[in-house]
Amino acid sequence: MIRDELRSLGLDGIIDVVVELRREIEALRKENEALRAQLGQPPKTPQNSSIPPSQARKSNKPDKPSRMGPPKGHRGTFRALSASPDHVIEATAKVCPHCDHQLSDADQEQVHAYDHVELPPIRPVTTRVHLHRGVCPCCGKRFAAPAPEGMEPGSPFGPNVVALILYLHVVHAISFKRMVEMLAGVFGLTISQGAIVNILARAQAPMCAIADGIAAQVRASKVIASDETSARVMGKNFWQWVWLCTTAVYYVITDSRGAKVPVDFLQGAIPEVWVADRYAAQNGHGQQRQVCLAHLLRDAQYAIDAGDKSFAPGLKKLLKRAIRVEQHRSGLKDNTLQQYYCALYRDLNRLLALPPTSEAGAKLAAAINRCYYDLFVFVTRRDVPSTNNVSERALRPSVIFRKVTGCFRSQWGAQLYAAIISLIATACLAGKTALKAIVDVINPTQNAVASPTGP
Repeated sequence: MIRDELRSLGLDGIIDVVVELRREIEALRKENEALRAQLGQPPKTPQNSSIPPSQARKSNKPDKPSRMGPPKGHRGTFRALSASPDHVIEATAKVCPHCDHQLSDADQEQVHAYDHVELPPIRPVTTRVHLHRGVCPCCGKRFAAPAPEGMEPGSPFGPNVVALILYLHVVHAISFKRMVEMLAGVFGLTISQGAIVNILARAQAPMCAIADGIAAQVRASKVIASDETSARVMGKNFWQWVWLCTTAVYYVITDSRGAKVPVDFLQGAIPEVWVADRYAAQNGHGQQRQVCLAHLLRDAQYAIDAGDKSFAPGLKKLLKRAIRVEQHRSGLKDNTLQQYYCALYRDLNRLLALPPTSEAGAKLAAAINRCYYDLFVFVTRRDVPSTNNVSERALRPSVIFRKVTGCFRSQWGAQLYAAIISLIATACLAGKTALKAIVDVINPTQNAVASPTGP
């Protein structure tokens, strides 16, 4: 049948078929060569790549050997007694349990003190408001009494309820359905999922206003660290960005991973140092850039695993030595740090002169050449870290939130989440708890959350 088909095509048709087959064979040959090259490469792991530890294959722990003899004793630890107990009970014995002798308080000088801790029944405090109205006997016009401050008509839920819902949903990733069950079972508060959505929607304006101020604080800092991770919004792939300094942390969730996102955030500001990984969209936003040495250490380890025996091992030792300089930087003088800076680049130049012994080593050397001047900025700048670990830690709670909840159901929900965690992360740097930070925004006139059972 193939012969008949070829005869029906004619000479020109056969030539077209041959050309198409040759193109296909060439594409398959290249694909085969690429696959064969991958067969000899070491596997990607969290130790030699940016694969997160959660995706690593974990080995079984060895069985513990059976303990021989009795266990060794250790110093016991006890719960500290409360500094201000709510109640104190003086328990005294009336008679001796051995001889029925009547005992007095003077016979019982020794005291064994311990705390008994219990939670009181938790219930919401409901305040009924009656707004009286009538007709003025003087002018004959109708009037109505003003609503008490903070109890205006509208949503029945006060600021403490709003703050608690925001705290449970954002910090502890509790879904609306589970939150309805928790509020009813633990706090005795009846609320619907729709009411929770309305509470979040009303909280968007004050939270975003606070987040704008945090963004301005980060934007004005001399050193900015940045990173990004994936997010899911309405079933689509989005990206969550973080920018931070020593006093503030700001998040944005958007549908782009391009350089336009940090450019829009900076609004024309140019920090002195930009700390990030080597992703292209993170380049060119500061006067200088400090690349993450932790990422380069993993790349060097991969090149070593791939067989490089000249450049990659030396680079790994050099990067570790540079990180040790940072660890002792606070006790070193400026001129000493300058000497370390020059020594590190002298040794780096010697390493770059060595010919790599593998393709992975050659790629690593090319990458080092591209970020040559971005490696050791932190050595002479005491306010610059050697790695971007602070940004990765700042994104970790959001990664956990994403794994628990799956995705955001709306763009305004993602925007609200980014604003709240900006507030929480910034407050944490100042030593404030997440709930306290939320309460201060929702109810700024109250210094602390009132007890659910009243004063």
